[in-house]
Amino acid sequence: MAPKGDNVVVSNMKLENLLSMKGGKGEASYANNSQAQARHARSMIHLLKEALDAVQLSSPESPFVVVDLGCSSGSNTIFVVDAIIKHMTKRYEAAGYESPEFSAFFSDLPSNDFNTLFQLLPPLANDGGSMEECLAADNHRSYFAAAVPGSFYRRLFPARSINLFHSAFSLHWLSQVPESVLDKTSAAYNEGMVFIHGANEHTTNAYKKQFKSDLSSFLRSRSKEMKKCGSMFLVCLGRTSQDPTDQGGAGLLFGTHFQDAWDDLVQEGLISKEKRDNFNIPVYASSVQDFREVIEAEGSFGINKLELFKGGSPLVVNHPDDEAEVGLALANSCRSVAGVLVDAHIGDHLSEELFSRVERRAACHAKETLEQIQFFHIVASLSFTAAT
Repeated sequence: MAPKGDNVVVSNMKLENLLSMKGGKGEASYANNSQAQARHARSMIHLLKEALDAVQLSSPESPFVVVDLGCSSGSNTIFVVDAIIKHMTKRYEAAGYESPEFSAFFSDLPSNDFNTLFQLLPPLANDGGSMEECLAADNHRSYFAAAVPGSFYRRLFPARSINLFHSAFSLHWLSQVPESVLDKTSAAYNEGMVFIHGANEHTTNAYKKQFKSDLSSFLRSRSKEMKKCGSMFLVCLGRTSQDPTDQGGAGLLFGTHFQDAWDDLVQEGLISKEKRDNFNIPVYASSVQDFREVIEAEGSFGINKLELFKGGSPLVVNHPDDEAEVGLALANSCRSVAGVLVDAHIGDHLSEELFSRVERRAACHAKETLEQIQFFHIVASLSFTAAT
């Protein structure tokens, strides 16, 4: 008899049609488990404002268009877009220019929970009034909003239509798991593992190659869509080690207790070894050098700033000494970003089993989990230089 869970199949479904942060407003949803991302974003707001100070002011006759790529379904994207537009408004005022109308596009994959996101969106100030009145209103948004579903590794917008692209905590997600990583005949086959942290050189090289190809596609697409003298501000998971087998904080989130929980299911006969081996987290924490090489090779953007920024822990707990709270925080953090993929691979019931084991294992190692799990982010401020 085949182990339970092997009848759940995602039949050659493209990752972009499946991947999303966990939607809704439940306990394990991204909306309720992205406080760490919010804290990290706020700690980098000065870097964002530095980048905005270098953005060229456009004519007030045309809208100033902002895009958040990989917006997900929580309030963080709304906070950032609001901060961007308020800062740019102040810049127009300080320069003595009339402020343009502002437009914001929230973009993510089609499976993203846009409904939850737009329920969080404040109402447009003084509907029907002037944009100046909108800008002056509190607790209202001062921009027009729309959703754009699609992969940011391809074109999403008309040519020369965007002033500013922003993307945070998204570019480390690959467009796909490299095929060789799931191929039993390949040296890159990631046997016995569900992530590349601690994997062999062939496996990590396949991930590195996929990351570089994806980032190049991302930059090439944005270079077509951006207005002359446009800018980008990008944040994604990075690593301190030059060795790609050491994925840092991502390795602790998607390896360690998460990996052990998969092994539990195999050892208990709930899933087969092959079922586990056919699941891999499509995340790559890049080095700054990897990132720089792709930007320079693609050639459309000049680098204003490119650095590694210590973001801190992805876990937010009120009582660090409460082992149960730490365990739940790790399980929910992991589930909020990878739960949709796990559900699709082994089904909802076994997914519950898996994450309950993650929770128990993390609770048993609560102190070291809190001490060791630290994220670093690559922060890039880029200016468009090739208007071809």
